[in-house]
Amino acid sequence: MKLPPDAQLWPGSALPESDAEPVAKPQEFERLWLGFMAARVTLGLVLVLLQVAIYFLGTSKDSTPILICTGYFGAALAARLLSSPHTLGKTFDLQWIGTIGVDILAFAVLQVVQGNSINYTPLFVLPVLMASVLGSLLLALGTAASATLLLFAYAAWMMIQVPGDVSTYFFQAALTGAGCFVISFLAHQVATRLANVELLAQRSQLATRVQRQVNELVIESLTDGILVTDLRGSVRAANPAARLLLGNQHALEYASFNLTDQNAWQGLVDLMRLSFSSHRAGQADVIIHHAGQGPRRLRVRTQLTTPNEGSGERLCVMFLQDQREMEAHLRTEKMASMGRMSAAVAHEIRNPLAAITQANALLDEDLLDPRHKQLTQMVRQNAKRLERIVQDVLNISSVQQRESVLTPSALDLNATVARICDDWQAQTSGQYPLRLNQWPSRIEVRFEADHLRRVLVNLLDNAGRYASHEVDAIEVSVSGSATWQGRLSVWSDGLPMDQTVERHLFEPFFSSESRSSGLGLYICRELCEGYGASIAYDRTQRNRRGKPVSGNDFTVCFRINPTPGKPQRQA
Repeated sequence: MKLPPDAQLWPGSALPESDAEPVAKPQEFERLWLGFMAARVTLGLVLVLLQVAIYFLGTSKDSTPILICTGYFGAALAARLLSSPHTLGKTFDLQWIGTIGVDILAFAVLQVVQGNSINYTPLFVLPVLMASVLGSLLLALGTAASATLLLFAYAAWMMIQVPGDVSTYFFQAALTGAGCFVISFLAHQVATRLANVELLAQRSQLATRVQRQVNELVIESLTDGILVTDLRGSVRAANPAARLLLGNQHALEYASFNLTDQNAWQGLVDLMRLSFSSHRAGQADVIIHHAGQGPRRLRVRTQLTTPNEGSGERLCVMFLQDQREMEAHLRTEKMASMGRMSAAVAHEIRNPLAAITQANALLDEDLLDPRHKQLTQMVRQNAKRLERIVQDVLNISSVQQRESVLTPSALDLNATVARICDDWQAQTSGQYPLRLNQWPSRIEVRFEADHLRRVLVNLLDNAGRYASHEVDAIEVSVSGSATWQGRLSVWSDGLPMDQTVERHLFEPFFSSESRSSGLGLYICRELCEGYGASIAYDRTQRNRRGKPVSGNDFTVCFRINPTPGKPQRQA
């Protein structure tokens, strides 16, 4: 999954080539600067020791060279300790005078003081190199010119002091000056090339670092799981989606783990080993089933990496996809067209249904027989029922505006919920223990009684499907709050939901049951939103016989129907 170092992040994202300097000072420049400073200090110390040795051996009793070398050594040491690495300017500024200028002056004075006894002209190479490497080409050529002029000045001085043929001094000055110019030019070219190489290396490192961060961000945000394992099954890397799909707390708590630690992961291990043995990519459907959890079906694809240089080790990249989400996505796409078709059919039904209702009303006016009257009344009742069904389809399909359609009268939430719970227990023959908690005062909400029955029965059916058969396994509560909302809660002591299920809980056509259409909670949400209410899920605790018990809690929050002119505050 790692991009090649020379790849761009996206079109047009290459780093600008016009940047003349890197963000930070190059490390190579700092090493060169410290090397030159150390060379100056070392040279100054050697010159001091040399002049002291000459003085004590009796060759020369002049102490002036010792003082000059000592001053040069002190200046070099101060520049090394008190200054920081910096580039030289384009002119003979204070930085140039404090380093290169001191060198040229010291070597020139030593040459004049000691005359022909010692030749100091090779030492001029050091300041020329410093100017070439640490400064611009103009400064390097200027430094070489300064050294050359001083050499010619020394030759002219020797012509005055020493009679005879002094052409050798001029030839030596010219040759040394030419060498200084050549050295300054070549050294500057080499230093510039090294600086450009380091700048390109810094840019490449920056691009690689940005690419790695983008890759990690993309992998972390993927809904598909990605595992990177070795031949022993040790997980080298795993994104959050893969850890959730593995369905075990061990994978969530530890940064590294082994697929052989859990028996439920054996299918992944087998596919991984098959890929390593066959040296090619593989694909299989794997079922992960941990104790106390439902089975989870995954579509797994593997891809082998190229062998690492040196060790020759290959890694297996595993891509995990939750088949339940894939199937839900396919069902959503297929059923979306069916929903549009059902809305169109509902529109077409309304016209003949209106004709049937009108014809039945006209027929009822001419009938006198009570038995015939009973038949027309049955037709009228079923026609109204069909009209409500058509209207529900149109509402859920968002063909019409809810605000203009859903204008129900107020109902008593306590009484309506109690009646629906009694009917549900009667229909289920009381096989699910249910406890009803009602609010002490009256709460009126705007909601159709039939739609509220549909919402509550659906929530009770889900609770009965997953709750235990202990006492108070299902608890229905009606309450009010200071935010002017009536609340209806259906709680059951069922096992916690998988996070993949919880994430798509109220989406259409998504269900953890293979035989369920996945429309129940979606219709509940659509009906609640049609009346300005909301429905939500949370994992909460309830006290049962003095002990806290965790369970699944579905809560519906209603708009309260206030009394005209005076809000109805709940205690």
